[in-house]
Amino acid sequence: MTRASLHDLANSIKRWGRELGFDDVAIADVDVSEATKRLDDWLSLGRHGEMSYLARHRDLRASPPALSPGAIRAICVRIDYLPRATPSDWRAREWSRIAAGDAAAVATYARGRDYHKVVRQRLQQLASRIVEEVGPLRYRVCTDSAPVLEVELARKAGLGWRGKHTLLLSTAAGSMFFLGELLVDLPLPADAPQADRCGTCRRCLDACPTRAITGPYRLDARRCISYLTIEHRGPIPTAWRAAIGNRVYGCDDCQLACPWNKFARPATLADFDVRHGLDRATLVELFGWSETEFGERHAGSAILRLGYAGWLRNLAVGLGNAATTPGVVAALRARSDDASALVREHVAWALARHGAAGLPESGQDL
Repeated sequence: MTRASLHDLANSIKRWGRELGFDDVAIADVDVSEATKRLDDWLSLGRHGEMSYLARHRDLRASPPALSPGAIRAICVRIDYLPRATPSDWRAREWSRIAAGDAAAVATYARGRDYHKVVRQRLQQLASRIVEEVGPLRYRVCTDSAPVLEVELARKAGLGWRGKHTLLLSTAAGSMFFLGELLVDLPLPADAPQADRCGTCRRCLDACPTRAITGPYRLDARRCISYLTIEHRGPIPTAWRAAIGNRVYGCDDCQLACPWNKFARPATLADFDVRHGLDRATLVELFGWSETEFGERHAGSAILRLGYAGWLRNLAVGLGNAATTPGVVAALRARSDDASALVREHVAWALARHGAAGLPESGQDL
């Protein structure tokens, strides 16, 4: 293909991507050597915690062509995830939920459908459309479950810059979006990166409840609430339980604090609309779900992968940090002999936080 035809194809790909529901599409080369050095340093410090897959697939992350033979370009996409009905004062509302001790704070991205499926399906459709146009194509569809340095590829493509909280930031959409990549063997023209616009701001660092952002662009996952409530599978270290507060799946604090998220935009897709009242549910309400209810209500959700015991573990921590009320204590006591040792241990911790051994049973005044 000629330079002109490749330029036209790149423009067509961006148009097709937007027609499929992506909010931005850009193209990068696949040289991630600069980010690989930072990854190696991070891994050597053990800051990935129990996420052993990050080290295990290091070589694939360092070389996209090893993941997708012949790949020379990454078609990078952005898809906004704030629910369609999100009001303009959404950040203030989210801060209010975090401050309300009885509320269950679920990360915004996880309240709707599993983004992996949404992004993957549309990237596959985009790949099929490119094949229709150019014929046989070697490609690989990637979401964040594939071993790629997606923030680095998106940064190189010009979808945004890496913020001090390590997430990608965009002047058009803040950071409330998902990323995806289509690795291809087409020599498409690459787009230019954006300049870093964080300046002297450090609001994300100051907002982190566990100080997991140890410095600009540096994250210790072992202290991150998203890691502790999702990726970490065993008992949550007691040192961090109080700081977790009522955050039961993920944490949005660094994003809520970021001034660029005043530009975050509601999704155009219904997939990310809130399901089962996860934007208003209480800790006691969710803690009362049976395992069947957990499976049915989180079907098609990223939360399902946490598992029922992990879900109850997180909620028990939230209840341990809630105000001492008969309802909270009764909910915890009802699971004090749970079949899961993991759940029992966190319930015991929560009850101890309330001094529950000396409290009256549910239905009596405190």
